[in-house]
Amino acid sequence: MPDFLALIRRGIRLPPAGWVLAAILAFYVLAGLFGRDPWKGEDAIHIGAAWQMFHYGDWLSPDLAGRPFHEPPLYYWSAALTGHLFGWLLPMHEAMRLASGLWLTLALIGLYYAGRELYGQESAAASPLLLAGCAGLLFHAHDAQPMLIALAAYAGALGALATIGRRPRLTGIYYGVAVAGCLLGTGIAPTLPLLAIAPLAWWLSPDRPKALHTLAIGLGIAALLILPWPLLLLNLEPARLHGWLATELAPLKTAFSFSGAGRFLSMLPWFAFPALPLAGWTLWTRRKDLGAPAQLLPLAFLLLTLLMLALAFRPRETPALLMLPALALLATPGALSLRRGAANAFDWFAMMTFSLFAGLIWLAWSAMALGWPEKLAKRVVILRPGFVGQFDFSDFVIGLVATAWWIWLIVTAPRSPYRSLTHWALGFTTLWLLATTLILPWFDYGKSYRPVALAIARELPEGHRCLAERGLSDTQRASLSYFVEIEPATIGSVAGKACDWLLVGGDTNQELAAPGGNWRKVWEGNRPGERKEKFRLFRR
Repeated sequence: MPDFLALIRRGIRLPPAGWVLAAILAFYVLAGLFGRDPWKGEDAIHIGAAWQMFHYGDWLSPDLAGRPFHEPPLYYWSAALTGHLFGWLLPMHEAMRLASGLWLTLALIGLYYAGRELYGQESAAASPLLLAGCAGLLFHAHDAQPMLIALAAYAGALGALATIGRRPRLTGIYYGVAVAGCLLGTGIAPTLPLLAIAPLAWWLSPDRPKALHTLAIGLGIAALLILPWPLLLLNLEPARLHGWLATELAPLKTAFSFSGAGRFLSMLPWFAFPALPLAGWTLWTRRKDLGAPAQLLPLAFLLLTLLMLALAFRPRETPALLMLPALALLATPGALSLRRGAANAFDWFAMMTFSLFAGLIWLAWSAMALGWPEKLAKRVVILRPGFVGQFDFSDFVIGLVATAWWIWLIVTAPRSPYRSLTHWALGFTTLWLLATTLILPWFDYGKSYRPVALAIARELPEGHRCLAERGLSDTQRASLSYFVEIEPATIGSVAGKACDWLLVGGDTNQELAAPGGNWRKVWEGNRPGERKEKFRLFRR
């Protein structure tokens, strides 16, 4: 008890290390994984594909609502596995979402070791804290998201290649596993920067013959891990392999887009804050030593990643995640070498910003659960028609503990180069935890397709599963499959033409109109609060 009281008075030691650092990062990984349905977008799509694999036992290649889904299988293997292990304890979608926590953990660990190797033990904790503090990652890290595998592979490969001159055997193993994981998890295009950085790592090594041998071992391990899956697919389901290859190679046949690269770069000021300005500070303060491995390796990897993104992806937030490991690593020296005035300003900005937003979340919770203030409570219902807020004691306690933790951290954190960075990363995490406990029911009410799926299932005759569809997105089909085990067929297909029930989705009356023939509308609906997207169910 005296030791515990001493810890309360003293606060955490900075830089965080050992179990303290592990607890901080675990807090970040777990906050937001639980307590919600699969949300509209990629979360629902990937949970739907993983559930299909788990439910039907087709482990060779993923399907989505009964149709081939030309994606590599590793994320769906891992999600189906966590669903099998924890489905007895959690709702299946939450158990499957734990796979994202696993890959995010590996990314943070890989970046820790990369930072330790390039910048020393005292700087190692800053690298994963910078990655965790990036605004863009927080909004995707707790979804079902295969791109997190590439994030882990990039961090692991940077950590491995940083040790190429000191621990060549481990470098080869980790590099090979990273390449294999990236290709089996996210496909060919995200794997290209991992291959393209190898010549630079060889050139930077103090022992180039040994480095060449190391990289050869790594590529051999990668080949051994990768080849069984496409060979099995070629032997058992060749059409699936050809479909996957066509999907993977199509973006690589397009021309490089400078506008695409510019749009990816334009995301970074908010998406990669605060890593981006701190990486710029690193490059400025170490501008005379840019050829050293500590600067050149992450900088070159960042440029290769940007080149790949501009070539193979449309400018979106999800692929932009791949720029974050190199940026966080490059920002590590800058974060710990800020001048006192800048460090204090960053610290105050973090404390004031997250304290203000935490207060706003409590105010929104009060309106939602207690009905005060009245004007805000009315606005809550207007934005989510039909929503009824309830007081949940467990969520209230979690919110109180998180708020007390944040206040304790502010009061007790000692002066250190790590102080502002720790406040930023933990402030962001605390804010996210408050949002995903106190006001999560309000978000979940409008972002889940569960009400739509259940309403459609109620209209269909019991045991009836022959449903055609027109205009449904992957998210909507995945939600129907997961929530009510209905897999609608395309209206133009042989199976779809045989169905007497038709589900139509769209935004306009023209899109929602019945096709030619004797169709009668039996139901119309939408997600709560959704004004454009609607659904109509017809019977022939």
